[in-house]
Amino acid sequence: MSQQHVTTTRPTRTVEPSATERMRQGFARRTRSLSPILGPLGTTLKYVSLVIACAAAIIPLVTIFMAAFKSREEYATSGPLDPPSNWFNLENFATAFVSGKMLEGFVNTTIILVVSLVGTILIGTMTAYAVDRFDFRGRRLVMGLFLLATLVPAVTTQVATFQIINGLGLFNTRGAAIVLFMGTDIIAIYIFLQFMRSIPRSLDEAAMLDGANRMTIYSRIIFPLLRPAIATVVIIKGLAIYNEFYIPFLYMPSRDLGVISTSLFRFKGPYGSQWEVIAAGTILVIVPTLVAFLLLQRHIYSGLTSGATK
Repeated sequence: MSQQHVTTTRPTRTVEPSATERMRQGFARRTRSLSPILGPLGTTLKYVSLVIACAAAIIPLVTIFMAAFKSREEYATSGPLDPPSNWFNLENFATAFVSGKMLEGFVNTTIILVVSLVGTILIGTMTAYAVDRFDFRGRRLVMGLFLLATLVPAVTTQVATFQIINGLGLFNTRGAAIVLFMGTDIIAIYIFLQFMRSIPRSLDEAAMLDGANRMTIYSRIIFPLLRPAIATVVIIKGLAIYNEFYIPFLYMPSRDLGVISTSLFRFKGPYGSQWEVIAAGTILVIVPTLVAFLLLQRHIYSGLTSGATK
């Protein structure tokens, strides 16, 4: 008797698309249905809006740049977008440096910026490592308190904060700004936590089997892997410290402790009507950030993108 081979076919299982894929497909269908309606009008509106946005960002910078090279009489008699008659007129920049003490402002800002960033990175990474890797009682309470701290308006705690800073003897010193910048950045802790959760705990366990303690694991394994998060925090925190005005103005009133923001603000006194000097000081403040952006734009884009996707 010959054996008969019976071939059985399994029913094909259809894979349901995910929610994200369904949303993408729906958006693509709606876009295709609207494209014949919008057509050239939609394209025109898109480019017009881009041109308006670029003009809104560039025209104020061009106006300040033109005014920085003008004399007081020329600024009063010419239009805001008229080029200066002498591009080599650097008197306004000299006045900003000498009388406005912009050089001291850059020095104080650099000291506060570097120390605050180092402290924020160390405190933030250590806190994230302890919260993510250690199982302790009250862990959820700590996370809830972090979230609650971000919801409390900072202006409501300024009276108590001022009393603490004054009680510690830090008022009218660089230490006041440094302590406040290092101790109030909950966002940095959350960024480090998101990256920390993407690092497998098996790396910690393997290192512990080799005899490494917790401090060695943090410094030699976890910390180097957090470089994208550190780049993100440096970008966000660095710009915030560089542009900060309220904390230096309130806690460092001495003229010798001025930063770049308070140095510009002090032009309102003897140089309140000399807008060409104020424009020169503004250019001096913009140049370092522009140079840093041009040199580090690749790291800025990658750091922000990594911080958004983790």
